[in-house]
Amino acid sequence: METLNFEYEAKGSLTRRAHVGVVGSGDLEVLIEPSGKPTAEVRVRTSVDGYTQVWKDVLDRFFARFGRAAKVEINDFGATPGTVTLRLEQAAEEVQ
Repeated sequence: METLNFEYEAKGSLTRRAHVGVVGSGDLEVLIEPSGKPTAEVRVRTSVDGYTQVWKDVLDRFFARFGRAAKVEINDFGATPGTVTLRLEQAAEEVQ
């Protein structure tokens, strides 16, 4: 099990929370909530070690578009990058 932390600049804020997905075989959950800081703080807990660069690439692409100050928690159980992107997009849709 590995815990990764990332931080991104933000251009706006959130007023709502969201919870999407389920931690289970090959899936993950995303919890997103407003942050008191002017950044997006992301904590990833994953059951798969050694994929820091893959996580960074997926999150860099997402936060380049999302741009909101948020506290994001991702709990992963072996999801593919496509599933990660899908769950992030679902969470973003719920909070906007």
